[in-house]
Amino acid sequence: MEGPPVALFDSLKAAKPFFLLAGPNVIESEEHVLKMAKHIKGITTKLGIPLVFKSSFDKANRTSSKSFRGPGLEEGLKILEKVKATYDLPVVTDVHESHQCEAVGRVADIIQIPAFLCRQTDLLVAAAKTGKIINIKKGQFCAPSVMANSAEKIRLAGNPNVMVCERGTMFGYNDLIVDPRNFEWLREANCPVVADITHALQQPAGRKLDGGGVASGGFRELIPCIARTSVAVGVDGIFMEVHDDPLNAPCDGPTQWPLRNLEELLEELIAIAGVTKGKKPFKIDLTPFQE
Repeated sequence: MEGPPVALFDSLKAAKPFFLLAGPNVIESEEHVLKMAKHIKGITTKLGIPLVFKSSFDKANRTSSKSFRGPGLEEGLKILEKVKATYDLPVVTDVHESHQCEAVGRVADIIQIPAFLCRQTDLLVAAAKTGKIINIKKGQFCAPSVMANSAEKIRLAGNPNVMVCERGTMFGYNDLIVDPRNFEWLREANCPVVADITHALQQPAGRKLDGGGVASGGFRELIPCIARTSVAVGVDGIFMEVHDDPLNAPCDGPTQWPLRNLEELLEELIAIAGVTKGKKPFKIDLTPFQE
């Protein structure tokens, strides 16, 4: 596992105050992805935040078969490769099936395991064998303790470069809730902890469509709330989906953060990170208090 994945993993672990995985939810076009990469890199370079650019080549776990999925594996990887070459950025994208891992590993610096698939052993092992960094999203149905086992599957496959990501827990049928305690408990996986501050505010199948059917809804206005909480607790990285025109995004528009507000939010999060001691356990003194 020598080479660039190790160097990138070490730099992300050492990132202060945090690293950022960000980009549009799905690849809409080469032009759009390159535009987003240019602007997001400009902001993070200005603020001194390490950036890994994110976009999906295929959104396979959509509510409806009519949902926009993206350009697919081959075309999507070509576009992500162009992002890397044009802007000298590492990229992260997700896989849904074991056979995708080898091809994705030739382009992506970080392979992301979707939340619904966080316990799929064959997928985890196939991703691990690429040698790339693996970011595993915690299933909406899982306790945080499960992620220590998922991370261990990556390590047992010979890859120490693993991260775990909190993205909310099911709260009823069409809602998610972020439990800040999970950020502490996820550290038991003994690897960097990432907060997905946009998907965590999804309402799965919570939006009725004109003409029938449902799609994901969400609470974009609460993204700063979850972001502030995550940084105060001391997460290592933040995952967020960013769009220049969220109201017209073809996928997960209600939980994509506006590009025009990205710099302002990141500036605030950097300020919070500068005063919190969230990365260190609080030393509680239980000895009797003496006057």
